[in-house]
Amino acid sequence: MCGFIGLIGTDAPVREVHDGLLAIQHRGQDAAGIVAYDGRFHLHKGEGLVRDVFDPAAMAKVRGELALGHVRYPTVGSGGAEDAQPFVLTHPFGIAMAHNGNVVNYRPLVERLQRRGRRHLLSRCDVEVILNVFADSLARHAAGGPFSHEVYRAAVSDVFRDVHGAYSVVGFVAGEGLFAFRDPHGIKPICIGRRVRRDGRVVHAVASESVVLEALGYEIEHRPGPGEAVFIGHDGEVRIDTLAEPRFRPCVFEFVYFARPDSALDGTSVYRVRERMGRALADAVRRRGIEADVVVPVPESSRPAALEMARELGWPFREALVKNRYVGRTFIMPGDGARRRSVRHKLNVIASEVRGRRVLLVDDSIVRGTTSRQIVAMLREAGATEVVLCSTAPPLRHPCVYGIDMSTRRELIARDRDEAQIAELLGADRVVYQDLDDLVAAVRAESPADLEDTCHACFSGHYPTGGVDEQALADVELERLEAERERG
Repeated sequence: MCGFIGLIGTDAPVREVHDGLLAIQHRGQDAAGIVAYDGRFHLHKGEGLVRDVFDPAAMAKVRGELALGHVRYPTVGSGGAEDAQPFVLTHPFGIAMAHNGNVVNYRPLVERLQRRGRRHLLSRCDVEVILNVFADSLARHAAGGPFSHEVYRAAVSDVFRDVHGAYSVVGFVAGEGLFAFRDPHGIKPICIGRRVRRDGRVVHAVASESVVLEALGYEIEHRPGPGEAVFIGHDGEVRIDTLAEPRFRPCVFEFVYFARPDSALDGTSVYRVRERMGRALADAVRRRGIEADVVVPVPESSRPAALEMARELGWPFREALVKNRYVGRTFIMPGDGARRRSVRHKLNVIASEVRGRRVLLVDDSIVRGTTSRQIVAMLREAGATEVVLCSTAPPLRHPCVYGIDMSTRRELIARDRDEAQIAELLGADRVVYQDLDDLVAAVRAESPADLEDTCHACFSGHYPTGGVDEQALADVELERLEAERERG
């Protein structure tokens, strides 16, 4: 999971990209970067939050008429500065690129690029693979001639054919325009906005989430579908092509945790989906005959669901966990040690709201159990007589190969365990999970499209892209174990 924004035609693209990255900081806190073009490339990126990477001196060095930015959360690669996005290639034509997602056949593609194209990578970040496959194809189809839309279409078609996995991509070709494309399953979100300048000129932006565009004053113009490629020229013309058979399977975990509640992914309100998740989970609690005195959310993602649960069950809702907003999201912190150290710095219990009470604790998901175990212990220390932990997501039993850092299978607490065993490990009285069918139904009910299904591989083990065999899973686990060792 990462976040990106790209701009063309605006008066101050670098400043707007910077402000846009602040709006999607929740999608990645490991590294940030911006690249712009004004006849030459200006690139600045580094480890840390947007505010840490871009001081006034750094901002002054990045200038141009085309710009794109990225916030990174490491999945493949160690997450060091060398893996920060965007990436740039000067040949052919000059290309800059950033993405959100993960390449399943990363290692075979690296070997092919080295063997056939004599291309050697500078990082272990998988967008560099996509960029090199794209560039190699551009050069081949252009055959020494100029850049054209036909050449662009052919290159993206090759990417769709050769690169397996989940990816939404934004980039620009120097002097030509801004481009974006989305994998044939549409697993990762992307949207395009437009804004009319005072002089009447229309400018465009591409971003991971709608909230970014709205924050910058853009109207949503288009939501690229699976297998779609978009090119926006300096004249403002937007050209849209479907270059692969669409098999739409948007990531359901975006609605559970990653996306901001004020975003709409492919036109589907994240907030309303989370409300539906809460109503379905309330039914699960009721069926089990559970009683509680208060409903307490774990800030922030679970709040809409917890509110709906309290309404449905008729129990008081209490904000008994207070979040320190200066500590990052624990799920996306690189390394279990960092997560453990962060929880008690991040959350504090209002003891008066739980002392002597049975607490129904609502969290968005339970992955490794690191955070949940500590929160349950904190509530007991504050005097809660019972703690029932409810997860708005089903049990996570399978690794994600599409860009969510769920690490290795052995770290998933729900793998090969039932609710009673998990409750014992977490120190809770009971654990209640969302049903997968109810989760998918919540997304489908709010979707404006006729959505057949979602990507729920981390819950079901069904990987929609195909090609995810034991070797592919082993490769992803190896990458993540190596990254963990490098991070210490």
